[in-house]
Amino acid sequence: MRNTVQTALGSLVLLVCAGVTASAADRCAAGAIDILKAASPNGYSVFRQVGDKKFFRAWLDCGDVQYGLPTAVHESVHAITGETDAYPLIGGGAVKRPPESAALFAPARIAGQFRPSLFVTTYLRPGGATAATDFRYLLDELNAYTHDLDTAIALDGLRDPDIQPAHRDGLAALMSFVALYVEAAETVPTAWSALKGPGMRPAVSALWGQAERTMVASCRVPDLGSEDGTFLRKACAPAPMSALERLLGRPPVCPKACLAPASRTASRE
Repeated sequence: MRNTVQTALGSLVLLVCAGVTASAADRCAAGAIDILKAASPNGYSVFRQVGDKKFFRAWLDCGDVQYGLPTAVHESVHAITGETDAYPLIGGGAVKRPPESAALFAPARIAGQFRPSLFVTTYLRPGGATAATDFRYLLDELNAYTHDLDTAIALDGLRDPDIQPAHRDGLAALMSFVALYVEAAETVPTAWSALKGPGMRPAVSALWGQAERTMVASCRVPDLGSEDGTFLRKACAPAPMSALERLLGRPPVCPKACLAPASRTASRE
């Protein structure tokens, strides 16, 4: 089945690359969307749902063997959330974005628990993304990186073997940020009460659950990141896992297979 999919994707790539004309960019974009439709129904669903198709196409990269499709899906998930005030879920449906709550402290508070990293600087340090100041936007990033990784898994047959991708790093980082935020919030009664509220807990539960499933599914694909192990070990530590269990009402899943050496060295045949 894997070889059949790779052959089909390869044929689509040849169609995309055929001919160098004034409309090459349009041909590339159209071919990239065809590849997404064939390989990743979930990613294609995001393309169909986003209101501004030009926005999606603007993130495509015809110099990349995967055409920047995981990034285009990622950014379009943000756009859909902004358009609908809801987090779109993999496989369809959505969960409502909770209203802003003054009881929830800024995620920047947990930045000191992580070693320096571009992800920490971007999502937890002041002056970076809104996720550093609003937990709801940290959830938005968790969702976008989940869709990103799901698309990258589907497109793995097009990966350039000479380039080290980082698709698993992003979701691993956001899972660790959310896990340690929940752990910290449990020590602040007002924040813990807000997390358990009728709007927030369903959102965390839905987004964390699909992040778990996507991360576990990625463990069979080697060499998808370089920082993923560091972040996943933080998320899988006993304290954040226990706090998540009390919030979710079930034991959270630690993707242990992603921490095994095989997830980085297994054959890609």
